[in-house]
Amino acid sequence: MRRVLSVENLTLVAIFLGVLAGIYAPDIVLKLKILGEIFLNLLKMIIVPLVFTSVFIAMLGLGDVAKFKDMGLKTIAYYVATTSLSVLVGLILVNLLEPGKGNEHAHHGAEVPEVKELTFEDVVWNIIPSNPFKSFTEGKVLQIIFFAVLFGLATLAVSKEKMKHVFNLFDGLNDGLINLTKWVIKLTPVGVFALVGFMVAEMGIDVFFSLWKYALTVVLGLIFHAFVTLPLLAFFFGRYNPYRYLLNVREAPLLAFSTASSAATLPVSMQVAEEKGGVRKETAGFVLPLGATINMDGTALYESVAAVFIANVYGVELGFSQMLMIFLTATLASIGAAAIPGAGLVMLTLVLSSVGVPLEGIGLIIAVDRFLDMLRTAVNVWGDLNGAKIIDRFVK
Repeated sequence: MRRVLSVENLTLVAIFLGVLAGIYAPDIVLKLKILGEIFLNLLKMIIVPLVFTSVFIAMLGLGDVAKFKDMGLKTIAYYVATTSLSVLVGLILVNLLEPGKGNEHAHHGAEVPEVKELTFEDVVWNIIPSNPFKSFTEGKVLQIIFFAVLFGLATLAVSKEKMKHVFNLFDGLNDGLINLTKWVIKLTPVGVFALVGFMVAEMGIDVFFSLWKYALTVVLGLIFHAFVTLPLLAFFFGRYNPYRYLLNVREAPLLAFSTASSAATLPVSMQVAEEKGGVRKETAGFVLPLGATINMDGTALYESVAAVFIANVYGVELGFSQMLMIFLTATLASIGAAAIPGAGLVMLTLVLSSVGVPLEGIGLIIAVDRFLDMLRTAVNVWGDLNGAKIIDRFVK
């Protein structure tokens, strides 16, 4: 019975009921918009502390500065590179296929949000904070991540005893925030009903017909990244056959697909990497847990596609500087994404906010999010496994 009443199943029911309510009782669901706004505010509430603690704990997990210089730098460089490539693939595909175009929100008489053109200086100051506390209050995620990385490195340089206390404190905070995230995600059916009902009542049912093109764009991007981008890195840097390696460690990506959770898959990932993938235990024990925390290739790709799709639906024109902000925010925000089902939606609010796209647009993509969540989590885990194999070749 519990499985039947799971959040995923209830969310599907909520989508269906939201569509019906939007068609047949638009006046009622327009008044219920506040429930959707409360849900979105709860998601936004979690983001800043969760991103900071996740990144900070990942940095302290390196152990010491010496380990950071040897294995840590190489691992982080790999993860940032692959995540950046996945976002680039997503942005190229979404601009080629243009999902959402032709269903512009502007056609329904709504005001189109104005998007400010950003200069190079704006982008730089969006990354480097002058006051980290101000960054926290304003939710500037790029600045928060920048501060968390620097603060983490500085904390690695203190005595082991002091670092242990700091680690325990922030590890406990991180666990508490992940529990809070799970609680908020349980409210998804209520939020989805309100958001979908509002969307249908305001924009009509036609807007949802463009979802197939959005989903196709995400799926094509994930397939390309999983079977072209990552294998090319394996061939050139790892000097091994990635497809044979994937067959050897296939249990982990398959489990990730079924659970939509990198964290739940981690024990299996470590086991298959060591026993069937030929990765040394020390490397797997470091690279894979770090990857489950900060490496979200599939999630970052999905966020970039979703942001542009929602902008297209609302008739928001995005220039090069906005695409650059999406690229940076999707790449770095994925570092702070919790390794649990549905966490991508939490991070998506950051990406949308970075370029001024309405957060209510999240209600459009929730209908297909669960399926895409399963696919992108499998790609996340495959990226981790690929990273462990490549890094194993370069560390001492």
